[in-house]
Amino acid sequence: MRCRSRTKPLSNPHMSEAPVRLIKPHRFGDARGWFTETYSEPVFAQFGIGCRFVQDNHSLSVPRFTLRGLHFQTPPRGQDKLVRCIRGRIFDVAVDVRRESPTFGRWVGAELSAENGHQLFIPIGFAHGFLTLEPDCEVTYKCSDTYAPDHDGGIRWNDPAIGIAWPLPAGAVPELSPKDAVQPLLADFDSPFAYDGRPLAPLD
Repeated sequence: MRCRSRTKPLSNPHMSEAPVRLIKPHRFGDARGWFTETYSEPVFAQFGIGCRFVQDNHSLSVPRFTLRGLHFQTPPRGQDKLVRCIRGRIFDVAVDVRRESPTFGRWVGAELSAENGHQLFIPIGFAHGFLTLEPDCEVTYKCSDTYAPDHDGGIRWNDPAIGIAWPLPAGAVPELSPKDAVQPLLADFDSPFAYDGRPLAPLD
């Protein structure tokens, strides 16, 4: 999907049914550089993203192959997230953890970079994580709820039942936090997230 600074109707109304969305904001460039609109509530609403964002987060990951995830917040403090990389490159991932979903345990991923300007929208009911592909990566993301430590949760980044194809060189070990190294497996997670009728679909 391509969000523009001037609203326009959806050419395909079924696009709004996909829960995880890869967003490619348009950049307007000239000899000085470029300008882009990274978020507009009415434009995003046209594409089925109607949440209200209340918190912005910003992370710096110094080593290459730093891996953060897979994270989520449980109800009633779930978080929709809108993620972008403003320095360097990351491989950004969402995993369906909604109980009774036909795509439970499946994942999608996309490269987000300062160069391409792409963003990933990850709704409540999906675990989120990313791997940095360069040193000194900076990532920002908007959240639809504030941080609630009592509702903080996660899934193991390398759970074989999920099988995320992280773009790590053979033999490379990612930089992990102590918490992320021991997150539970999906099989041990009693999901509180309900399926909303929208199966996970490939990213456009």
